[in-house]
Amino acid sequence: MVKLNSVLLLFVCLLAGCKKEKPAQINPDAVGHVTASMTDIMVHDVTNPPLSARFFAYACLAGYEVVAQNDTAYKSMHGVLNDFPKIEKPAIKEHAYQLSAILAMLETAKKMQPSGALLATYQNKLLDSCRKEGVSDAIIAGCQEYALAISKQILKYAKADKYNRISNYPRYEPKRTLGTWYPTPPGYFPPVEPYFKTIRPFTLDSVSQFRPQPPVPFSEDKNSAFFKLMKLNYDNKKEPAHRVIAAFWDCNPFALENKGHLLVGMKKISPGAHWMGITAIACKQGKADFGKTLLVNTSVAIGLMDGFMTCWDEKYRSNRIRPETAIRKYIDPTWTPFLQTPPFPEYLSGHSVISSASATILTHYFGDKFAYTDTVEERFGLKARKFSSFIAAAEESGMSRFYGGIHFMDAIENGQKQGFQVGEWVVKRLGR
Repeated sequence: MVKLNSVLLLFVCLLAGCKKEKPAQINPDAVGHVTASMTDIMVHDVTNPPLSARFFAYACLAGYEVVAQNDTAYKSMHGVLNDFPKIEKPAIKEHAYQLSAILAMLETAKKMQPSGALLATYQNKLLDSCRKEGVSDAIIAGCQEYALAISKQILKYAKADKYNRISNYPRYEPKRTLGTWYPTPPGYFPPVEPYFKTIRPFTLDSVSQFRPQPPVPFSEDKNSAFFKLMKLNYDNKKEPAHRVIAAFWDCNPFALENKGHLLVGMKKISPGAHWMGITAIACKQGKADFGKTLLVNTSVAIGLMDGFMTCWDEKYRSNRIRPETAIRKYIDPTWTPFLQTPPFPEYLSGHSVISSASATILTHYFGDKFAYTDTVEERFGLKARKFSSFIAAAEESGMSRFYGGIHFMDAIENGQKQGFQVGEWVVKRLGR
């Protein structure tokens, strides 16, 4: 895991050379360092995938709106995102807008994330380091004031999405009927975010806007289409190359490992955090300036949020059984998937949806032949992988769920279709 102090040093390097009256422009990589710091806190907090996307989206929006107020090349999201207000520009004479943008991201993230106090400590050290590099107290104070003013407005917008009402809903109970999802071993975790579809999306007209075709119907008939799906998973040979792919894209914050008589939690990043990491790689390799870097990060984060909403809407509608449960009951009681099954219904594949959506958005900004090396999982002990395009990565990400034994093939294929639709829609709505 990247430590906050080590990321702090990166920021200090980025700010080196600042003068008292006119700080140097911040390296665009700073945006990725903020999302990486947010990711570390998400791993610490075991933040679930949809909620992680929500945190990324609002933090990036805060930074982007600062840019939009100070760089005419970028326009506010007012009138573009659902119910997004006109963000008032604070009347502050002395500030450096790029530093203000980074601080606005941090202010928003530290108030939204459960362990946001970790970012507050880091932020204070960052500003102390800026002072040592020659940034005047007046400019730092102006940046802080500006960031707080923007963050306050973004947080008000975030509160209005009604996520805070979810805790008041009745506890979701599995249906316990044939063919429906039920918690899986070893943790038997309760369902994740069954009411996520009730909050406000960013660009979607409704969460069911890209409702997929229904899943292959459950059946106990050995000659049925459903049994054929099960056999595909059961007959998968779990080849070494496929195991590598499955492990690389696992991104399961809820994984447990047997240690004798104990179950030990293995902290991992979420699927959305992986794609935010890819976004940082793309922006750096593509030499995006500060404004474009924040725009791309914001667009991907919005796509993640809306992608999870459409997917989760379907998950708790079709509520389909996982391969692990079905295969053990109807084919082989000793069968286990290569990956640990996540705690929510099977159809659609969330990874397939958000990977395809993210890949579509990144392709819009960087082209369909953008080859890159994905190093996001190196800090978790996994070797980097090379991809010829974002779409190629999304396709592999989807197939990883089959190789891992946690999704049926129709959930992957239709999940990819939904993801492409969401990504294209986000690009169209943002118009940037």
